[in-house]
Amino acid sequence: MARVRGLLPWLREWLAGSSPWVDPDFDDPWSEFSPGEMRCRGDCTVPFRNEAELAEIRRSCRALAVENEFAVNGHENRISYVVGTGHRYRAVPRIAGGDSEAADGKGAGPAAAAQEVLDEFLQENRWHRRQQEILRRYDRDGEVFLRFFADAEGRLQVRFVEPEEVAGPADRRDDPAAGFGVQTDPRDVERVLGYWIGGRWVEADAVQHRKANVDSNIKRGLPLFYPVRKNLRRAEKLLRNMSVVAGVQSAVALIRKHSRASKAAVERFAAETADDHPQTPGGIPRLFFAPGTVLDAAAGTEYEFPASAIDAARYVTLLQAELRAIASRLVMPEFMLTSDASNANYASTLVAEGPAVRMFQRLQQEMIEDDLRVMRRVLSAAARAGRLPEDVLRRVAVEAVPPPLAVRDRLKEAQADAVLFRCGAMSRETLALRHGLEPPA
Repeated sequence: MARVRGLLPWLREWLAGSSPWVDPDFDDPWSEFSPGEMRCRGDCTVPFRNEAELAEIRRSCRALAVENEFAVNGHENRISYVVGTGHRYRAVPRIAGGDSEAADGKGAGPAAAAQEVLDEFLQENRWHRRQQEILRRYDRDGEVFLRFFADAEGRLQVRFVEPEEVAGPADRRDDPAAGFGVQTDPRDVERVLGYWIGGRWVEADAVQHRKANVDSNIKRGLPLFYPVRKNLRRAEKLLRNMSVVAGVQSAVALIRKHSRASKAAVERFAAETADDHPQTPGGIPRLFFAPGTVLDAAAGTEYEFPASAIDAARYVTLLQAELRAIASRLVMPEFMLTSDASNANYASTLVAEGPAVRMFQRLQQEMIEDDLRVMRRVLSAAARAGRLPEDVLRRVAVEAVPPPLAVRDRLKEAQADAVLFRCGAMSRETLALRHGLEPPA
């Protein structure tokens, strides 16, 4: 009975975070770093000073991406909005009078051949799926390495390189230009000469390195959820504690108090009235009540129901505050992180001027710039193998169109695009791609 009597204070302490029980999974391994220790060369702030510390940060954020439901939802939503149904790529002849040659039929042949090469590359490398993985790795690890392999026929294959494989060789530990496995010009840290992958030298032309959340003079990226990793752990812990409390409340039907009985009398009463069922692991007898049971208490006996003593729902406000902090890091409305749209207006949230739409458009543009560099590598590899003209990049341009983000008014959008088309500011191919149609042959 003493164990049951002490249940409520213990739950209150546990829910408040002062429980002596400690979960090592929620300890913060980076709490010992002070702001002064996080300074680096160039007066820029990064929370890692060497490859070991970067690996620990990556390990921590990878664990969140696998185990924390809110982090998983954040990753998946960014993929859904930034990549969506996939970006579409089109090879078009360059326009006369500018940085290209006339579209008088002279460039139509190379453009059609280039489109075939691009379509082949997109299909063989399953580019839509690869785009999703690129963004997942980019957010989870803070960077992504793509390595290119071209066969004798000029077909380019793309493979991922794990970040931990990119590390400075042991014989170059004293060379700052080789730090973190990225070999740079000693006088220009932004000019990358190559990469040390698995201890082997790889030319920069064979690798594309996309890094996030750091300045351009920092060689490696920082995971997306690093600034809010503590919030994610606290949110998960708070949700777990609320669930445990609800489970305990539903498991303990009532607490019966005997104000005038001795301890021996209470134990004898519990043994005599217990049902013929196994005891709990703690040795507490069980007493089962059928639905609709009416209890008659003798003099000196009181019944207390713990479900009315602890209100776990009041902690929902704290949970929402933590989730808003995480959502603010992602520049996303709260419902995109929690999948709870009860307090959100979807139509007003995804208008063109909304912060989330602006952020997703920026991410889409960054991905397009990196992807177009990949597409130009594809055309260059095909040109070196003789499948395309040597000057294909001068005669052909590659355009990319991402999926739309904002809530669409199809009529107004079509009217605006029609004006741009008539003014010559938009090509027929781009117009078709923007509306999910097949470009004219």
